Amino acid sequence: MIPVYRPYTDGKEIEYLKEVINSGWWGLGPKTKEFEKKFAKYIGSEHAVGLNSATAALHLALKCIEVEGFEVITPSMTFVTTNHAVLYNGGIPVFCDITEDNLNIDPEKIEELITEKTKAIIVVHFGGYACDMDRIMDIAKKNNLYVIEDAAHACGGEYKGKKLGSIGDFGSFSFQAVKNLSTGDGGMLLTNNHEWFERLKKLRWVGISKDTFERGAGNSYDWFYDVTELGFKYHMNDISAAIGLAQLEKLDWMNDVRRKWSNYYRKELRGISQISYPPQKDYMFPACHNFVIKTTKRDELKNFLMKKGITTGVHYYPNHLYDMYEKYSRKLPITESIWKKLITLPLFPGMTQQEANLVIDSIKGFYTI
Repeated sequence: MIPVYRPYTDGKEIEYLKEVINSGWWGLGPKTKEFEKKFAKYIGSEHAVGLNSATAALHLALKCIEVEGFEVITPSMTFVTTNHAVLYNGGIPVFCDITEDNLNIDPEKIEELITEKTKAIIVVHFGGYACDMDRIMDIAKKNNLYVIEDAAHACGGEYKGKKLGSIGDFGSFSFQAVKNLSTGDGGMLLTNNHEWFERLKKLRWVGISKDTFERGAGNSYDWFYDVTELGFKYHMNDISAAIGLAQLEKLDWMNDVRRKWSNYYRKELRGISQISYPPQKDYMFPACHNFVIKTTKRDELKNFLMKKGITTGVHYYPNHLYDMYEKYSRKLPITESIWKKLITLPLFPGMTQQEANLVIDSIKGFYTI
């Protein structure tokens, strides 16, 4: 079977893992700090906090801005933890519709949803294709709102030369197994706000004022610490960070390969009238996490490709249609119409020409039957 995603390694991950394992320090420690510094520099942010997931990153970002009892404008077309994070903080998710072309949150619709209770906007760079950040940041500034970039799909992508995740007040990244940069599981939260950064380091480690590595960094172990607030067990560890450092070294190359195969799909599928795909706008330099097409007969095509040995996905079932979000549900005409047409094609750095051709030839074969 050709999978939808497959992690890529060139052996550097094993080399870096051996270093950590032999060091005897496997928890939150020097490799995590090294990864945080290098990742922050790569993205172009002042501070980075290594975490165990992007879900944790979104949770802590929203906790820093205290959204309890306030509204957060957010897309429904995303993985459900984007909006779970709002509920974790006692916030009120206000679902916003998307643009039909690239499936990102629609800035025009954002403005219509702002009330006295609105405190933040979450933007999801769907598939690694940038939202219209100038327009969104203008709206936020005019209305005194925070912006959180959910860049789970967008590691290495850009908007007008700026790395995605560096533009809003926070940038949240996922390093889950199939993401552009993978540590198996993990995440990172970026910000330029030093006060938030200092608080985040405590929040990720159950509210403890000084982590274990910091307390043992000298010639003796300082056992005492204070607990300043109710925090969470969300920190990254050095095993994950070692993999992350190896992945970061080749991230740009892996994204270049993703763009190559995405462009190949565009070129080869262009003549099929029943298919469309997200446009690459002038302000984008996409990370190309996934390649999602809109098509007629979505489910029939999905079953046809499976019989050919090709796995596909559906990203996503709209969050506002889940039972638990019924009380927050509202009409989202584009989201509700378009999700039924979406299918995610295989895309990963180790993809071969033979695999890409099989996908394309199979799709062409389906629409000529």
